Amino acid sequence: MAKQLDLEEQEQLDQIKHFWKQYGNAITWALIVVLGAFASWNFYNYWQRSQAQQAAALFDEVDRAVQAGDAARIDRVFGDMKDKFAGTAYAQQSGLLVARQYINLNQLDAAKAALTWVAEKSSDAGYQALARLRLAAIAMESKNHEEALGLLNSAYPPGFEALVADRKGDVFALQGDKAKAVAEYEKAYRLFDPRTDYRRLVEVKLNALGVELAAQVATAAGK
Repeated sequence: MAKQLDLEEQEQLDQIKHFWKQYGNAITWALIVVLGAFASWNFYNYWQRSQAQQAAALFDEVDRAVQAGDAARIDRVFGDMKDKFAGTAYAQQSGLLVARQYINLNQLDAAKAALTWVAEKSSDAGYQALARLRLAAIAMESKNHEEALGLLNSAYPPGFEALVADRKGDVFALQGDKAKAVAEYEKAYRLFDPRTDYRRLVEVKLNALGVELAAQVATAAGK
């Protein structure tokens, strides 16, 4: 016959039974929730890695289609990218890439559609800004100056102020509004890093409008 538990051990067992009876279900469900969350997190990470790998592979396909200049193939693979991996950075990069190729192929409507998709669907403010700047360039090429200004007057993230000002200057120059064009170019010139080649391009634009920055600097230094 098994040895009888002494009173102290029996009391401890009774306490454990009472505790488990009172809190057992709650502990069980808590464990289920914790383990379920852990499993879900692992699955989510696996799914994210899998999505990124598949999107990267499809981006390579987009790039090859662009390099080949095959419009039908570009349409197909970019459509696949939007359908399957719209939330990835690869999809936004694909939109910018194919839009450039559509412009090279003189398919402006297709380029605008790709850029509009990036501007509206991307969760990255930088990609959205690049898409709007390129849409503004297409609008200028089509002489839709008001449309271009509308795109340029929307909100842009920090770091894009100089590019936006330069593009506005282009629009005003095309409209023949020299004063506004000069004001925007001068703003862009101030905002661009002195080491960038783009700043020199803005200076050339100002010189074309009769503004000599070197003379202004010399005058300011002599005061």
